Amino acid sequence: MSVTVKGKVFTGLSEGGRYTKLAWVRKQVKEKLGFNPYPGTLNLTLSSETRIGNLLSKAKGWEIKPEEGYFSGRFYRATVMRKVHAAVVRPEVMGYPENVLEIVAPICLREELRLKDDDEVEVEIWLE
Repeated sequence: MSVTVKGKVFTGLSEGGRYTKLAWVRKQVKEKLGFNPYPGTLNLTLSSETRIGNLLSKAKGWEIKPEEGYFSGRFYRATVMRKVHAAVVRPEVMGYPENVLEIVAPICLREELRLKDDDEVEVEIWLE
């Protein structure tokens, strides 16, 4: 079972890039999702009525087990624009925005899909 959402690309604070460069994160992505993540995330703002936390609370996903000093989170298998296998990353941080989606992939999604800020992107998220 899956759900498809649409969001607009925006430039983040580069925190996803720092996070996906960490050895323990890279190892967990490779073990659980089968790919080495590109050092960065694609950030999407979803429409205001899309509450991604509620949708993902019904999904299994995989736990991100953090090293000391970091927050945990979850990965959810996804497909971007019906072309690229990827994963949604949901940090388990108080106050994390409900309308923000961060995506990791084995490639730079912005380059591969020729995306720029405000472009609309479709993401299919697997809830199994």
